[in-house]
Amino acid sequence: MAAPQTLALRDVHLPGAPSWWPLAPGWWLLLAALAALSLALWWWQRRRSRRRREAERVFDEALAAATTPVAEVAAISELLRRAGRRRDRGADTLSGPEWLEFLDRGSKRSDFAEGPGRLLLEGGYRRQVDPAQVRALRELARRRFLQWMGVRA
Repeated sequence: MAAPQTLALRDVHLPGAPSWWPLAPGWWLLLAALAALSLALWWWQRRRSRRRREAERVFDEALAAATTPVAEVAAISELLRRAGRRRDRGADTLSGPEWLEFLDRGSKRSDFAEGPGRLLLEGGYRRQVDPAQVRALRELARRRFLQWMGVRA
């Protein structure tokens, strides 16, 4: 009989740690989703900024074309009526206190019904209007116009 042969046994060899590169498909999908989200956010902010500049330009050019404070009040009224139609189809048909209440809707203050906005009622029909009142109205109207055009600050 032959002597049994002894086998040289080696210890268990563990495989090496997986490499981080190339990335697993899930990581590629995550990176693609983050890139798409970043691109969409950049595009949305750029579009919002462009819309705001355009609305500001429309407002400023309309007021720059007005030669007198009375014409400026009339231009402000026209711009607010155009923007008001974005809120309510019948907004441009409102007049008097109803129009001022409509302008104050959504605001905690009543700047149009009881403040500088009251100038809109007859300011466009007067012979002369105080330029200080028109300046106060301009700031108030500009804020409301930009808000209704959907380009908040």
